[in-house]
Amino acid sequence: MNFFAYLFQDWRANRGNIKARLVLFMFRLVNAINRYMLLKIIFFPYLMFYRFFVEWSLGVELPRKLTIGKNLVFYHGQGLVVNYGTIIGENCVLRNGVTIGHKKLADGSHSRCPQIGNNVDIGPNVCIIGDVVIGDNVTIGAGAVVVKSIPANSTAVGNPARVLENKTGASTQTNDI
Repeated sequence: MNFFAYLFQDWRANRGNIKARLVLFMFRLVNAINRYMLLKIIFFPYLMFYRFFVEWSLGVELPRKLTIGKNLVFYHGQGLVVNYGTIIGENCVLRNGVTIGHKKLADGSHSRCPQIGNNVDIGPNVCIIGDVVIGDNVTIGAGAVVVKSIPANSTAVGNPARVLENKTGASTQTNDI
């Protein structure tokens, strides 16, 4: 993939959403700069500008070390917090108030961050914390608190999140994740 295609890989997915286009363009640029020590030194002012403008002013925390697949979409980015150790797949949707990251364990250490598959739609005010895996083609309903892995092709809701339905047809309403 060429450099400009890399920078604009989320552009079409966020058609009509100027804020998302701007933030994701700036994220892809800072992510590319982060790969090379010399670029980090040369573009240090941009790294600081990104942190101030995107993270502090706009309220969208997408750290420069974060791994995100192409075609990320976000709506109403306020309060969006994603830990740098998180891995997000392709064609995912994040909404306002989403928090994704590690959790503090009983011994005081921190868990690994979540791994989110492809085509995952995350509703507003969702918290995904801990060493969990979200499978491909998952929908997570508004306000869910995900502390356990969710299998592929599922819909999860609630606090703590539970699998409401498997998109292949099997209902699992009473099963916790």
